[in-house]
Formats: sequence, C-alpha cells, structure tokens
Amino acid sequence: MDNHSVISAILEETGKAVLGKEDVLKKILTAIIAGGHILIDDIPGVGKTTIAMAFSHVLGLSYNRLQFTPDVLPSDITGFSMYDKNTGSFRYVPGAAMTNFLLADEINRASPKTQSALLEVMQEGRISIDGNTHNVPQPFIVMATQNPVGSSGTQELPESQTDRFMVRLTVGYPRKEDELQILKGTHLTKPSDLTPVITASQLLTIRQEAASVHVDDSLYAYMVSIANATRTSESITLGISPRGTMALASMTKAHAFLAGRDYAVPDDILQVAADTLPHRILLSGKARREGETAFTVLQSILRTLPLPRLTEA
Repeated sequence: MDNHSVISAILEETGKAVLGKEDVLKKILTAIIAGGHILIDDIPGVGKTTIAMAFSHVLGLSYNRLQFTPDVLPSDITGFSMYDKNTGSFRYVPGAAMTNFLLADEINRASPKTQSALLEVMQEGRISIDGNTHNVPQPFIVMATQNPVGSSGTQELPESQTDRFMVRLTVGYPRKEDELQILKGTHLTKPSDLTPVITASQLLTIRQEAASVHVDDSLYAYMVSIANATRTSESITLGISPRGTMALASMTKAHAFLAGRDYAVPDDILQVAADTLPHRILLSGKARREGETAFTVLQSILRTLPLPRLTEA
C-alpha cells in the first residue's frame, strides 16, 4: 500500500474500537508520526485507555499500561537491578517503560519524583540503572492521561513537564448516536481484536518520510514569529520555548504528510497550532482575571500575524 492508503487503513481500523472520535484519532496519529508524545487532559471514562490499546495493536507495537497513584515509584517505570544468586551477579528487571507504547494513566496522581522519572525517559529515550544504560524500544511513544486539576488526589503538572509532550488533547463526550451504539455494543470491536496494519519498523520508516516533508523558509519564519509574539505579549508570562517551535515544525510536516503532500502549506501550521502550543504558554495574572485562556490568547496572536507567502522554486 502507498502511504495514503496506509494512513487511511490505520484510522479506519482504530475507528472500529473508538466510535465517533475520528478527529481525535487523526490528531493522535499525527503526533505519533511526528515522533512526539501525547498528553490527554480529560475526565475518566471517555475512552482514553481504549484509544491507546487500539493504536498499539493497529501499529503493531508492544504495549504497557501503568496506573499512576501516589505510591508508584520511579523504579516501576525504569526498572531496577536484582541480585541473581544463581549467576552471582545483578540482572536488570525492566520497568513499564520498556515497551513501544506506554499508557501513563492519571499521571497527575503520581509524586513529582515519579513524574520526573517518566519525563526523563521520554526525553532521553534510555534508562540508566546502577551505571548501566538501557535503550527503550523504538519507536517509543508515551500517551499520558490526567484528570482535571479539581479532581481529588491530583496535582497539576508544571509547565516544564507539559512542554515535553508534543500535543495536549481532550477526547470529550461521545455524540448521542455514538453513545447509543456503545451501549448496544454494536459496530464496536475490542482493541485486542483489531488487525495490525503496519509494524514497528514500518512506523519508523513512515516517520522518516514525514520528517523529509519540505517546509519553505517563509513557513519557518512564520513559526518563529508566532513564538516571538508569545514571548512579548503582555498577556503571557512564559512564552513558547524553542522546543515548542520544533514541535510545531514536526507537527506541521506530519500534518502535510497525512494530507498526502510532500510539502507544507500555511494551513498545516494553523491546523496543528491549537494542539501543539497552548500547553506551553503561561498566562499573566491579569489575563487570567480577565477570563483569557492560553487558547484564546494564541488565537488572537494568529489573527494578527500575516500568513506567509510561499516562495516559488
């Protein structure tokens, strides 16, 4: 199959287990192809675990799920060394992160130390235990979920940690007609019964092809202008970091790739900005008092910046 057919097949197969969330599935797949991690900020029971399991099966990836609670330790994520009396030496016991696809469920219920352990693995792609380094399998994808901050027993992730997630999404409630189908159990497939469409190695190849999508210099300049505007806005205390600009570029390429193009256009940036940038912005106290959100401030910035004009080859 060509790339367009592969993308369509992945979305169609995952859609068999997750009804009525085509837009969310496409955004998650875009982030996966862009090489990033996903943070889903939503209430319990809207299908976050089902989505993670569906993607892991369809993409042919190994899968682990770790339910975060206050007593989860960093070693539960990274693994630990255990003395083996038969060999007289220490052996490495893998943790939950030794997988292709890790669902970190309710990450904001864990202690800051445990959260940091996961984020370090996400950033480095490897684990160091007792002076020995263990590389996590590739591709390595973390889908973390968190309940609203008002939920009991939760603590908000600091901006320095949410910045490591390429996108921050919400799933939302299903439509009425979709919820009826869920209740009836019709037209719904268990994630474990889904058919794999590609393998882990094929996903790595797709990522390489997406990364080679051409981005005109005017588009790069536009991305930098967006970042600079957040850094100078009176409504924003902490603007978008260079990591955020790089994430925007990767998501732009992946969005163009999913659209079947080998080049990016301004609309690719606009389509991914709302999921890639707001969680990297810290509003000023005045903006919060006036009822502004990171999303509304970002939209205001995007409206004021002129769209780039692609240069002719």
